[in-house]
Amino acid sequence: MNPQDVPPKPASPPTAGIPRVDAAPAPASVTWPPQHAEAGPSASGAAGTTPSGATTPSGATAPSPTPRTKTLWKALFAVVLVAVVGGLVWLALWLNAGAASPEGQDGQAGVLETTPTPRATPLPLPRDGVKPADYAVGDCFKDFDPESLASTAVPCDTGHSAQLVGVFRYPAGERYPGAETLKAKALEICQATKLGPAANNFQLNYQRSFPSSTSWDAGDRRADCYVTAPNGNVINASVLP
Repeated sequence: MNPQDVPPKPASPPTAGIPRVDAAPAPASVTWPPQHAEAGPSASGAAGTTPSGATTPSGATAPSPTPRTKTLWKALFAVVLVAVVGGLVWLALWLNAGAASPEGQDGQAGVLETTPTPRATPLPLPRDGVKPADYAVGDCFKDFDPESLASTAVPCDTGHSAQLVGVFRYPAGERYPGAETLKAKALEICQATKLGPAANNFQLNYQRSFPSSTSWDAGDRRADCYVTAPNGNVINASVLP
């Protein structure tokens, strides 16, 4: 045979860089389900199985919490416990303070008056020497001075400089709330007051009056709102509806 007619022998495949794998012998038999091995190293002595199923090196045991980790958990638990207890104590004190009535209060609400009431001063009018405690909503006053201990009440269809249009009466057992609180309350009275058409015929201002700590101790429990004329006794009609 002509050697040229014989195909060349194929070259051996390259083996560099390819890992060599030895064929594993076939098992003689397979048992199902698999038998549980006793704790300890495997038959090969290379690896063991932990109770959780994780494989660990031969002779090694599962890591246990270190003393430092246990200490950190205890400290964290103590902090959380202190925070919870402190919050409960604060809540109990807050609820107790809110439930208790303030000292000196009788639990009654104040009374707002913005409609005319029967006259506090007897007829006939005018009448001098009317004390502030006797002022009634709708009363008109000549030459009015809110700081005066007495005023002259006149009929509202005669010349006057002020008319009482609103009163807020605090309960008798109320503690003195302070000047700023009383001033704000008097402003609320003026804002709640509704005036009648006659108020458009005059140049008017609102004026507030409220008790001092001394007059409060003497029994004064009212804050007042007046409509006043800056030009004197020029009002000659009631400005209330």
